[in-house]
Amino acid sequence: MIQTAPIQATTQSELTREMSNRLHTALSTHLQQAYAPDARKQLRHFSATEAAELLGVTGQFLRKCHSDGSIPEPEIVKKSRRFYSGAELLAIRRVLEDGSRTPGKYIPGRRDGDKLQVIQLMNFKGGSAKSTSAIHLCHHLALSGYRVLAIDLDPQGSLTGFCGIQTELEFDGASIYDAIRYDDPIPMSDAIIQTYFPGLDLAPAKLILSEFETETAVNAGRGVAFFERLHNAIQSVESNYDVVVVDSPPALGFLTLTGLYAASSVLIPMTPSMLDLASTQQFIEMTSAYLEVIEQSGAKLDHDFFSFLITRDDPGDIPSQQIVSLMRALFQDRVLASTGLRSTGIADAAMLKMSIYEVNRSEMTRTTYDRARASMDAVGAEASKLIQTAWGR
Repeated sequence: MIQTAPIQATTQSELTREMSNRLHTALSTHLQQAYAPDARKQLRHFSATEAAELLGVTGQFLRKCHSDGSIPEPEIVKKSRRFYSGAELLAIRRVLEDGSRTPGKYIPGRRDGDKLQVIQLMNFKGGSAKSTSAIHLCHHLALSGYRVLAIDLDPQGSLTGFCGIQTELEFDGASIYDAIRYDDPIPMSDAIIQTYFPGLDLAPAKLILSEFETETAVNAGRGVAFFERLHNAIQSVESNYDVVVVDSPPALGFLTLTGLYAASSVLIPMTPSMLDLASTQQFIEMTSAYLEVIEQSGAKLDHDFFSFLITRDDPGDIPSQQIVSLMRALFQDRVLASTGLRSTGIADAAMLKMSIYEVNRSEMTRTTYDRARASMDAVGAEASKLIQTAWGR
């Protein structure tokens, strides 16, 4: 337990400054301990059973490939048990894809003529599991063989933290703000970093990103329209990726709107409660009004899908299930069939800035892990199907 002296302050500014300083010190100490010695996350290794499941093959097929030498042995083999890194799984995917008669069976990404899929997650209701849904979607797609770019449009940097960059510590690199700012923006490629998760890159967020809101108001009507800035930045790197996942701030401001214009598809995470339902209704109403203004400027918006994702779903809670039923009755196929469960496994992982894919099954009750993992797998698989449908497959 940390012991500190009572705060002594004569003004409110001194009080809040001291509170901020203490929180910063506590966060820095915790994160330095959590990610010692080099303050970097690493993706765990996957067992042979998990590897076969992720690759979409049987364990027998995987063993056969090793025995005939068509795929290399993983670096880690303990007591005749194989453990695969994310990079090794990606390499195996490429080998299997090269030998497959079905294009896209192991590498399901873009082909000639397929447009980049940009999926924005947005809602201005806090607690909707927006960032948690975004990181699970990123990880699922990357593990499935897609080339994924995560863009954090939230100045609080939640998705950035999930990707292993602790903005509470020292982080002096470029961010998405530098690529979309009005004065001397840098190339988007310079704002992107590789993460520890193979197949996943990140355009991180820093607190200065909030300045985009003010700068947009000041620069209204000058140069490139504000809502085109992110779209143009993404287009400069589009050939490097299959899917872009954009995590928006919990507000309907200029940042959310520039993401909405750049998006080819939209997911609105919402928890099944009456308060969230009312908030989401207001959010959609405001979104409609803003989109109308953008369309009146001559811009064309065309989303492949614009759907709701039910999060923190508790099948045993009758009132929440009534909300879920209402949403499905109102919007039918615009509500994903899969839901993100209310799960202590997902919540505990999120507290450590991890997805369920980064957690070893042995680290929690197996039934808890299996339910959480199955839930996120189902959401990711449905999103992948929507992506494939948008590509005409």
